[in-house]
Amino acid sequence: MRALKLAVVGAALGAATSVSAQRASLAERVERLEAQAASQNNAQANIETLNRLNALQQEVASLRGLVEQLQNENAQLKQAAREQYIDLDSRLGRLEGGSAPAAGTAATPAGADGGAPTPAETPAAPVDAAPGIAAPAAPRGVVADVATGAPAPADPAGERPMYDSAFQALRDGEYAEASRRFQAYLEAYPAGTLAPNAWYWLGESYYVTQNYDVALTAFESLLQAFPDSAKAPDALLKLGYCQFELGRAPQGEATLRDVIARYPGSDAARLAQSRLRSLALDAG
Repeated sequence: MRALKLAVVGAALGAATSVSAQRASLAERVERLEAQAASQNNAQANIETLNRLNALQQEVASLRGLVEQLQNENAQLKQAAREQYIDLDSRLGRLEGGSAPAAGTAATPAGADGGAPTPAETPAAPVDAAPGIAAPAAPRGVVADVATGAPAPADPAGERPMYDSAFQALRDGEYAEASRRFQAYLEAYPAGTLAPNAWYWLGESYYVTQNYDVALTAFESLLQAFPDSAKAPDALLKLGYCQFELGRAPQGEATLRDVIARYPGSDAARLAQSRLRSLALDAG
C-alpha cells in the first residue's frame, strides 16, 4: 500500500514537472515571437522613415529647381526692364537735342515709364568703381556757363557722338566704361545740350553698381548745375534712393517728400509716393 502511494506521488511529481517544462517552453516561444514582431515593426518603421526621407529629398530638389528657375526669370525681367528704361531716355535725349539718331545706333523697344528705375530694377551684386575714376564733381564753370548763357564748346557736332558712345556703354552693361565716357563728355561739354542727361546717367552708372555715395554726388551735381532740367525730378528721386541705401533714412524720406511737393503729378512723384507707402507698411 505504501509502495502504491509512493508511485502515485512520483507520477504526480513527474506530471507537474512536465507541465512546468511545457509552460516554460511556451513562455520562451511567446518571448521569441514578441521579439520577432518587435524586430519586424522596427524594420518596417525604418523603411517608412527612409521612404519619407527620400520623398523629402525629392521635394527639396524640386523646390530648389523651381527657385533657380524663378531667379533666372527674375534676372531676365530686371535686365529687360533696365534696357527698356535706358532706351527710353536715349529717345528722349534725341528729342531734347533736336537731332536724329546717330548712325549705327539700333532702336530697341520703348520703355515702361520716364522715371528712374526702382531698387528692384537694379542688379543685386555690387561692382566696384573702375580704378582711377574719382567721385564726379561739377566741371569748372558749369553753373556760370548756364547762368550767363555762354556758348557751347567750339565743336558742337561732336557732342552727340560722344554722348551716344557713353550711353551705348551703359546699355551694354559696361558701367565702369560708361562712367569714364560720361565724365569725358562733361569735361568737353559742361554746358552742352545733353549735359543734364549725362550727369544723370553718370549717377545711374554708379547707382546700378551700388556705389551709392559716388552716385549721390553725381545727382547732386546735376541738381546744382541744371535745377530746371527735365532730368531734375528723376535726379532728386534717385538722390533720395541713395540716401536710403547709405543708411540716411530720415534724409531719404525728406527728399522723397520734396520730390512729391516740387514735381506733383510726375512719374518721379509717383515713384516717391510708392516708396513712402512701402516704408509706412514696413513700419506698421
